[in-house]
Amino acid sequence: MNAIDIALGTIHFGTSVSKEDTFAILDRFREAGGTRLDTANNYPFWVEGRTGDESELTIGAWLAARGVRDEMVISTKVGARPTVPGDRTLDSAEGLSAGVIAKAVEGSLQRLGTDRIDVYWAHIDDRSTPLEETLGAFDELVRAGKVRSIGASNMAAWRLERARNVSAAHGWARYTHLQLRHTYLRPRPGTRPAETGHTLATDDTFDYLAAEPEITLWAYNTLMFGAYTRQDRKIPEIYDHPGTERRLAALREVAGELGATPNQVVLAWLIGGGVVPIVGVSTMEQLDEAIGGARLTLDAGRRARLDAAC
Repeated sequence: MNAIDIALGTIHFGTSVSKEDTFAILDRFREAGGTRLDTANNYPFWVEGRTGDESELTIGAWLAARGVRDEMVISTKVGARPTVPGDRTLDSAEGLSAGVIAKAVEGSLQRLGTDRIDVYWAHIDDRSTPLEETLGAFDELVRAGKVRSIGASNMAAWRLERARNVSAAHGWARYTHLQLRHTYLRPRPGTRPAETGHTLATDDTFDYLAAEPEITLWAYNTLMFGAYTRQDRKIPEIYDHPGTERRLAALREVAGELGATPNQVVLAWLIGGGVVPIVGVSTMEQLDEAIGGARLTLDAGRRARLDAAC
């Protein structure tokens, strides 16, 4: 089975998605050629009664039960776990000091039941901690074999460039992954998502990535909580402008021609642009739709039509 170029979002695994259903979804994902699992050390802390351990613990239980650790790419994050019990915001986020990183990685390794993390992310851009301290701590983990590569989540292009220069100057491991919110629709310039922890990919992001091919962009909220296809889900307000209708029209037209869903075309469009879409699913039907999107190929003409709509 050929690998599929999506990452499975796992926020609700082990909580609103039961352990039994999580195992079934992970089994199907693996059987379809999926390898990337994206989690964090705080999923889903914002839900009443949850600690943030749940997603990693459930993934770890599945890896142990199936004996497939070496087949999977495990991606997890540090920096946004609350330090105040019961805090459902990011106001008390742990940050990215060297001490926090050293302690947090041990917790993630234990919960995941593994001796290494394939992609370890700075979940936030902690500007109160010097980049040298954060990046030095990450490099120590890479040298120790506990982490294979590092990534920056929710970081602006200029900050990513500065961080990579700091690492290069010291001979440290550099960020080779970037994670931002991105989808087919384009937001109004100057707008921000309602979710305060989210950072949008911008034209500046893609200009920078074009010059740095070793950096892989992972995109979250790719399907906008189901808004492309579900009548009960509104398209976020940041996309409220005339260009959105033109882009949706092009998307629906291409989907109709291919006998695909708009969600599948969005995923194919992202993958064709070199992006790794993170897709959160809670049912087998949602997963099968995502797998179909990962296997869908857009010819040059249809991709050009999608790109031109604005």
